[in-house]
Amino acid sequence: MAWSIAYLLLLLSLSTPLLLITTLFMIIPAVVLFTTLSTKQFILHLVPILLIVGLITPFYILIAVYFLIPALVMGRWYKKRASAMSTLVAGMVTILGEFLLILLVSTTLFQFDLYNYVYDVLQTYTDWLASMGASNPLLSEITITSDQIGKMSQLTIQVIPMTLILSAFMMAVITHSIVRPILNSMEYAVPRLKPAREWRLSRAFIWYYLLGVVLSLFFGGADSGFMLMISANLLPLLQIAFKIQTIGFLFFLVYERKWSKIVALLLAIPVIALPGFWIIGVVDLAFPLRELMKKSKR
Repeated sequence: MAWSIAYLLLLLSLSTPLLLITTLFMIIPAVVLFTTLSTKQFILHLVPILLIVGLITPFYILIAVYFLIPALVMGRWYKKRASAMSTLVAGMVTILGEFLLILLVSTTLFQFDLYNYVYDVLQTYTDWLASMGASNPLLSEITITSDQIGKMSQLTIQVIPMTLILSAFMMAVITHSIVRPILNSMEYAVPRLKPAREWRLSRAFIWYYLLGVVLSLFFGGADSGFMLMISANLLPLLQIAFKIQTIGFLFFLVYERKWSKIVALLLAIPVIALPGFWIIGVVDLAFPLRELMKKSKR
């Protein structure tokens, strides 16, 4: 009952300014309910929630169903005692698929123009800066032309695939990070992720990065196009993957040297916040650094 109330409150928060934060946690109550209850019990808890939010506005029912689908998928994986990584991937793929489906339906059935939408948003923000500049001398010097807004709109659209992938990844990670200890506290054990020191990518990621560099060299100067979109998203995503590899290597180093875990956390901060440190992950993939460290320790 407590989780049903929490789910209802999260859905009701969509009408408040808190929605930017609460949407990140929207999947959690449904996952807990679906995993710990039978299908019949879950439906009995779900129907009253949908009826209440539907009385406010039917649109909330669509939003509830939107977040319910990845919750059912992740809950299904938890029930099967699947590995943590496969659960994360299943949730991430489901969320990403929903993103793409909504974008496809909006553009084909409702003639939604993404470029014009982004352009209008940037234009509104520019107008706001102009109005603020009338009373603030520092902002009065900021002038953005229509051509510049158009270029910014085009760049924004180019990185939308990366934004969608990262958003789906973050929602899946946040959900798993909170749901797993909750389920364990309810004596419903689910597998955990591998320790950070064991995080390792496939060596194929090095070839993916080389492919991204080649695409960037050939198509990076283009104004638009499908290949430009690939090159604009592939390299940043791979660099994030290499940052994860770097963090795994640092935790491995700290573990082998028997240092405090606090050292590993402190070392991970510049890797996440600053550019360039991801190259450590590339070196760790290309060369057997961890194996050499184990041999030297012996």
